[in-house]
Amino acid sequence: MATPDSNQVEEEFVEAKSNWELEKLYVDLASTKGKALTPVEKKFLRGLLCGCSPAEIASIVYQSRSSSTVRVYLSNGLYKYIEEMLSNAAGYSVKVKNWSRVTYLLEKAGYKKGRIQLPAAIIPKKASKPTQTELVKVKSAAMPDWGEAVDVSVFEGRITELAKTQQWILQEGCRLLLLSGMGGIGKTVFSVKLAQEIQEQFDYVIWRSLRLSPTPEQIIEQLIQNLLPHQEIAISENTEGRISQLIDFLRNYRCLIVFDHFDAVLASSDIDTTLTASSQGMKNSHPSFILTQIQYRPGYELYGELIRRVGESQHQSCLILTSREKTPEITALEGNSLPVRSLRLTGLNLLESLSLLKYKGLTNITEDECHTLLKQYAGNPLFLKLVATTIQELFGGNIDEFIQQGTVVFGEIRTILEQQFNRLSQLEKHMMYWLAMNQNAVSVRQLQKNTIPGLSPKLSQRLILEAVDLLMRRSLIEQQGSSFAQTPVFMEYIIERLIEENLKLSEEQESYFLMSQTIFAAHLKNHIKESRLNAEI
Repeated sequence: MATPDSNQVEEEFVEAKSNWELEKLYVDLASTKGKALTPVEKKFLRGLLCGCSPAEIASIVYQSRSSSTVRVYLSNGLYKYIEEMLSNAAGYSVKVKNWSRVTYLLEKAGYKKGRIQLPAAIIPKKASKPTQTELVKVKSAAMPDWGEAVDVSVFEGRITELAKTQQWILQEGCRLLLLSGMGGIGKTVFSVKLAQEIQEQFDYVIWRSLRLSPTPEQIIEQLIQNLLPHQEIAISENTEGRISQLIDFLRNYRCLIVFDHFDAVLASSDIDTTLTASSQGMKNSHPSFILTQIQYRPGYELYGELIRRVGESQHQSCLILTSREKTPEITALEGNSLPVRSLRLTGLNLLESLSLLKYKGLTNITEDECHTLLKQYAGNPLFLKLVATTIQELFGGNIDEFIQQGTVVFGEIRTILEQQFNRLSQLEKHMMYWLAMNQNAVSVRQLQKNTIPGLSPKLSQRLILEAVDLLMRRSLIEQQGSSFAQTPVFMEYIIERLIEENLKLSEEQESYFLMSQTIFAAHLKNHIKESRLNAEI
């Protein structure tokens, strides 16, 4: 990105000269720097004094949406000079945590024209210690609102994921981030840890759980109350107008907002397909033929508008969602080099799992035992915690005895898996059955070429492609190169469920995905045989 011609420097942000003691500020900062400010530094300073964000400065100066160059200039230059200048005068460390604090600090220091000077940001060195510093006042004015955020004082692993998401948000300007993954994988804990790690870089931090399915109007009202209580603007009477006001606030201030359990406001596909078939009078169509995209519950569609606006609009804030399912807005807007990203959380590795299990009280666990549990539960943190409790309470801490008894899916683990499975359409469920019995990872082309046992008539290639895509976006299958497979724990759940379903369906001859007893028995025996071989190995 080229540096603008110095002859044009004074032509931009000239209004700053009318409101600020620019020449005095230039001189004081030059004294701190040890030499005169460059024309570009002066220009960026004037842009900040005009209330422009780095992104807005980049747009005006470079006609570019990328603010990386401006941010580098500010972080490596002006911010340091301002901090040193104010710190030298105050006698304590003053930090410019983000661009919006520059005008606040400099105004308090007396560099603004035509205003009655507010209580000084720079307190004389002889001031008594109990006097509050400006920094303390600023922090209390924008106290993070953590809502019902969980305690993450004990946090295992995720170092790579934390580093990656921090880079996306702080360095690459990610403004909408989805943290996805199956139930129990640790999305909630990760979102809190991530927000805590980067909170100092934001003016406002708000964390909200959508577990109880608050309406979009309720959430937007909460955001309005938190972000706009002292703004001198009339709050819009309609929700669409309030969304616009929130977007404007996200432009003017650096805000970090987290919506946890976003999937709670998404609809169940199985219910939707049945209702769709009924409403459209498809008397001769079985709901297994119908695939609906991931969508919002009736009355919750405004969440989609809010997500879309946050992802499409240019601003300096970030909204983080945690969800088991990826919404259409994220799918359409995300990209590796775009400001909308998604990260799918997977299981913990061996060392992380070992540390977690020892923290849960299994202090004598060996690496081999840990590896077995890790493989069975795919490193799912919640499942490992539940298993550790069961081993202590029912098996006296004997890990090997638990492993030998052979039951993998039970209690709350089964409940979590069942909740996700029950959200599927009949066709998606059938696909999960087929993948569980085949065990090996398969590609989309293999699925399209091979007839799924008991499925008649044969599915179209389009339906199979769409079903696999939906299962991926619901975090129910994992990609291995160009192929797809289930996690071992979900495979165990599906096999158990298949046994139960087959007993029920054997009496319903018109069932769409009824399997012949011969085919079913052959696949089941093969599964049991391989499971025993794996256990012996």
